[in-house]
Amino acid sequence: MARIDELRLMTRVARMYYQQDMRQSDIADRLRLSQATVSRLLKRAEQEGIVRITVSVPMGVYADLEEALISQYGLQNAVVADCVNHDDEGEILRNIGAAAAYYLESTVEQGECIGISSWSATLLAMVDAMHPLPRPSGVQVVQILGGVGNPAAEVHANQLISRLAAMLHGEAKFLPAPGVVGSADAAQVLLSDQFVCETMALFDRVSMALVGIGALEPSKLLASSGNVFSSEELEMLRSRGAVGDICVRFFDAQGKPVLMPLDDRVISMRLEQFKRVKRSVGVAGGKRKHEAIRSALLGGLINVLITDRFTAEELTGLKGDVG
Repeated sequence: MARIDELRLMTRVARMYYQQDMRQSDIADRLRLSQATVSRLLKRAEQEGIVRITVSVPMGVYADLEEALISQYGLQNAVVADCVNHDDEGEILRNIGAAAAYYLESTVEQGECIGISSWSATLLAMVDAMHPLPRPSGVQVVQILGGVGNPAAEVHANQLISRLAAMLHGEAKFLPAPGVVGSADAAQVLLSDQFVCETMALFDRVSMALVGIGALEPSKLLASSGNVFSSEELEMLRSRGAVGDICVRFFDAQGKPVLMPLDDRVISMRLEQFKRVKRSVGVAGGKRKHEAIRSALLGGLINVLITDRFTAEELTGLKGDVG
């Protein structure tokens, strides 16, 4: 076929497909071509510059930062929420929570076992922003950090698990124990409890874990729960290189577990279990947590990150252009 004739056919096929919204099979029938030939002509039309496909990024969407996070840290996925003020922790929390809610609503799979941490203000914001699924999902929502503590704060943990299960039309599985207990002996007693054992037996079945990422100093919500170590114990962790935690399991700057006797007083999913979860989703942001988030990424403790634009810029070294 002469070049001008081929260009003419490419243009005809491209106009029928892109401007007249015809299916490739219908174009093939109309022009008496095979569907494989139509597909080849459309591809050639792009190569020749007859068709130019552009993606217009809307304001407040940071596809470049998301792609950079995925590439630099080997993630399955990343979601970057828009924020205006990097000092407004309330705005950051709400926007990350809303982004996490949409991520969960749009990706939850039928019959999943979803693990969720208890003492996270960002995860509470996620549940506040969620819409109920249109149909039963058959999921189990498993509490992966002990939720018993200060009675006033304990309500948050129960709300988090109960409301998430309700939004997903699933079943809630509570972990009826504190996140941090007074001694290793007390932890062993609790770990032998039937109901604690039943919930913890589900940890290895978790297919999606939703967790906050904590700096070494506990958040206000975690501190108010009573599920924390003393300032002296935190200083001991710092001296061993700890920079952050997931479910009160501490890790160093490379994301490696910081193992100390204190760890035996914690009732939660362990870091090595997180690394085996199909989707371990870190929902966190804000200046206070930059180092901890970076370290969790470096250690492969999470494989999906939902964060704010300022944290994403810090983690990638890029400036997220708006739009």
